[in-house]
Formats: sequence, structure tokens, C-alpha cells
Amino acid sequence: MNNHPIFPLAVRTLKVVGVILILSFLLDFVILSFPSGPRDSQWQVGFATALIDRGIIPLVGLALIFTGYWIEKNNSDFLVNRKSWLDLRLWAVLSSLLGLVFLLLVPIHLNNVNQARAQTIEQISQDATRAESNLQAQLGQLQTQLGDERVQAELERQRSQFRSQVNELLQDEQRFNQAIQSGQISETERKLLQQFKADPKSLDAYVAQQADPQTLLVQRLNQIRAQQEQLKQQARQDAWKSGLRIGISGLLLAFGYIVIGWTGLRSMGTPKSSRHQSLS
Repeated sequence: MNNHPIFPLAVRTLKVVGVILILSFLLDFVILSFPSGPRDSQWQVGFATALIDRGIIPLVGLALIFTGYWIEKNNSDFLVNRKSWLDLRLWAVLSSLLGLVFLLLVPIHLNNVNQARAQTIEQISQDATRAESNLQAQLGQLQTQLGDERVQAELERQRSQFRSQVNELLQDEQRFNQAIQSGQISETERKLLQQFKADPKSLDAYVAQQADPQTLLVQRLNQIRAQQEQLKQQARQDAWKSGLRIGISGLLLAFGYIVIGWTGLRSMGTPKSSRHQSLS
């Protein structure tokens, strides 16, 4: 048939593209391995993630190579010189090995994710402890400074200024409504202004609380602990998402490689005579 000369070109193109895809993956593997940190769980998590994210590339390459062999097998009217390094057995074994690699990566990655999560949570706790210690030290310094009459006078001036500014705003209905509706103040400040408007005496209580070092300490400690819990929760969620996504992707890739490898090795066992008879 006139279209027979197309088959050698198609087979050669599929094999070349497949080999290029596999070599590009191996090149990425070598590059990602340096600089390596085999004992660093964070590095191992990143390495496994990058490897599995690129795992589809050699899978497509193997599919192209096997498709080329399938075309060659089912069109025996032409001859293709098959080099030993392009033998189907080589790619079947490589596919099986890659399937084993990705299968082993899944439990290793899950273990590394758990270790990285524990390290992150421990680091968050240490940072929060240091922040609380620094806050306690600052409180001690503040209490010492409050013993100075000049510092007390300056604080009293600032409290009076703040109180007068808020009172002026509360008495001016137009400015008050503009401040509430402008969106230029935070939600906490908006609620405080509404509270001061409803109960003017609460302004004096608020100013007194803000001037109390112990009250400031408690507020800041609550902020630090709330932020600490939020960061820990985020670390747990990130670890769970990474473990789930990479775990499922790794299992799917392992299944795909093993199936391709098993199919290739099985086809190698098909007698040539039976193939020729089927073709004839």
C-alpha cells in the first residue's frame, strides 16, 4: 500500500519523543537531587512532591514508545531496524522499576510529612514561647518606667488627648456616621465607637484598661496564643493536603507504570511464530 512508508517514520517519531520525555525526567531527577538534604524531612517532602508532580512525563514517554512498538508489531510489511538499547524489554523493566519507586515513595512521603508537621508545630511553639518571654520582659520595663513621674505625666496627657478626641467624634453625629461607614477603620474600632456611643462611661473604663500594664499583657498574650493556634492548624491542614494529594498521585503513577511494565514483559513472551501466523 502507498501509506506503508509512513509507518517507519511514525514509529521512529514515537520512540524518539518517548525517549526524550524519559531523559528529561531523569535530568530533572538529577537536578532536584542537588543540593541534597537526605536527613532533612522538609527537603525530602519537597523532593518527593516535585518528583511525583513530574511523574506523568516518563509515563507519557513510555506510552509513546510502547505505541511505536505496537504499530511495528502489527505492520510487518516493513522492517524497522531495532537497536538493542531500544529493545522493548528495556522499557518494560524501566517501567516496572519506576512503578516500584513511586510505590515506595508514598509511605516515605507520608512519614516525612508527619515529621515535617511535627517540626513546624514545635518551631511555632518555640517562637510563641520566646514572644511571651519578651513580652514579660517588656512588661517589667514598662512597670519600671511607670515609676517615673515624667512618664506618668506623659501617659496621662495621651489618655486625656485620646478621650477628648473620641468625645468630640461622638458628639458630632455627622463625623461619627462618616467614621462608621467610611470603611477606613477596623471592625474592632468600629465596634468600640458604637459601644462608646451607646454607653459614654465605657470610654473611661476602656482608657483605664489600656493604661493598665497587666491588662495590656493579658491582651497581648491572648493574641500570641490565638496566632499560635492558627499557625498550628494551618500546618496540620497543609500536611494533610500534601499527604493526600501526593499519596494518591503516587499510587496512581505506580499503578500505571506497573501495568505498562507488566504488559510489556508479557508481550515479550509471545512467540514470534504465533505473531507471524496471526499476521498472515
